[in-house]
Amino acid sequence: MQWSGLSAGWTFYWSRDTQSPEKKNSSSIYTISSVSDSNGGQYRCRAGRGRIYTHTSAPLTLTVSESPTAVVWIKPDVQVFKGETVTLRCDIEAGGDTEWNYIWFKDNNELKQISRSQEITVRSVTESNSGKYTCRGERKSDSQKSEISDAVTLTVSGEAQAVLSVSPQSWLTEGDSVTLSCEVDISSKGWTFSWYRAVPYRQGLTQITDVRGKVVYPVELLSDSRRGAGGSYTLSPAALYHTGVYVCGAERGEPAFHTQYSSPQPLWITGNSPPVSLITSPSRTQHFSTDSLSLSCEGHRDSAGWRVRRYTHSEKVSNCSSVPGFTCNISSLSTSDTGVYWCQSESGESSDPVNITVYNGAVILESPVHSVSEGYSLTLRCLYHSTNSSLLPADFYKDGVLLQKQTTGEMTIHKVSKSDEGLYHCKHPEEGESPRSWILVRSSGSAAIIIGVSVGGTVILLLIIILGWFCCYKKKKGKTTADDDTIYSDVKHTTD
Repeated sequence: MQWSGLSAGWTFYWSRDTQSPEKKNSSSIYTISSVSDSNGGQYRCRAGRGRIYTHTSAPLTLTVSESPTAVVWIKPDVQVFKGETVTLRCDIEAGGDTEWNYIWFKDNNELKQISRSQEITVRSVTESNSGKYTCRGERKSDSQKSEISDAVTLTVSGEAQAVLSVSPQSWLTEGDSVTLSCEVDISSKGWTFSWYRAVPYRQGLTQITDVRGKVVYPVELLSDSRRGAGGSYTLSPAALYHTGVYVCGAERGEPAFHTQYSSPQPLWITGNSPPVSLITSPSRTQHFSTDSLSLSCEGHRDSAGWRVRRYTHSEKVSNCSSVPGFTCNISSLSTSDTGVYWCQSESGESSDPVNITVYNGAVILESPVHSVSEGYSLTLRCLYHSTNSSLLPADFYKDGVLLQKQTTGEMTIHKVSKSDEGLYHCKHPEEGESPRSWILVRSSGSAAIIIGVSVGGTVILLLIIILGWFCCYKKKKGKTTADDDTIYSDVKHTTD
């Protein structure tokens, strides 16, 4: 309020609301410093000079509101990875249609070099962009400032890694269901997921590399994968052709930011009655070094077109028998022969796999190569290197717990049940202990797969070899066609 007439000699009287006592002031301007809620109300004024007084003015309503509050938003998430694009936005709550400038702070220090716009974008963030971010608004019309926002912490981590898991298990029978789940460590917000399967090399495929940038194997996007469908991909019912090595990856943001691919997750789907079986002689999963081993493909139909293949610690698939229909004879085993062996036809069909563990020690566990069904008997023997016969006496362990002490060097489970599933080994008090073998018990009619492990307890994953031929890509990056004998290297063998 300001007196609009001649002001010389006038005294001004100010009042707030009807009951408020008047305040006498020589100035026609009434100033309220540091306005607060209590200053709100209807204000009136009048003036007087000598005995002359004006009428009281019409009321002027002053409404005092709290300062607008600023709020910081971060996209795609407050947990991000090095290389992502991050957008920070400052919103003024209850700011109305007022135009604002924006002031940004990181760790309580004003970011003067950043534009005063509502959104700021940081491309390819690094760990140095981590910190606590706040903002406030400044009204363009009168420079009135909002309250400063609460701090929002941005954390920038290293490489983004997808993690693939399988439920209920990686080995299953045709007709079962299996779900692949993909997630990203630390951050779970806003990702779109894709699933891939390892395949032989051909041009135009996605290539997975290791930390050094070396191409490890090529993959192709599954044509029926549902991108972004909750991070899961279900095969139901699983079929034999689903056997393979799977990986997943994730992306988010604009432009799209991609994680590292997950570690490979193999799946092995077996039929209820494989057309061909791998026969080993001697018939056991564990063998002493320097022993001989014979492997052949036999079945209820013609096995002439089948050959023995293997995947060993060298991470390479090779032909154990270079000519289909011939036996693979390894005259002197070494620990480098440890691996997974199977029969494969020229059309791509496969037998159930057999794990072979070659041990350079004095004691091994003799366990069956092929299936033992629930309800059948299972005999385990502890063999001594010098005689290749049962070792007397011997202790048998399951999952590291002493199961039986035997004077005969062998243990029999007369009626196998699911509770007998576990990791077995034997031990002699003087000669030492054998490697471990995992015995998986299936329901009647299904296979029990025996998986050997090293003495240190590191499981030789049977499943990791499935479609192990993807490693052939290491042989020659540019090769698009090749026959089997040029793609796969032969191993030490003789043919009958």
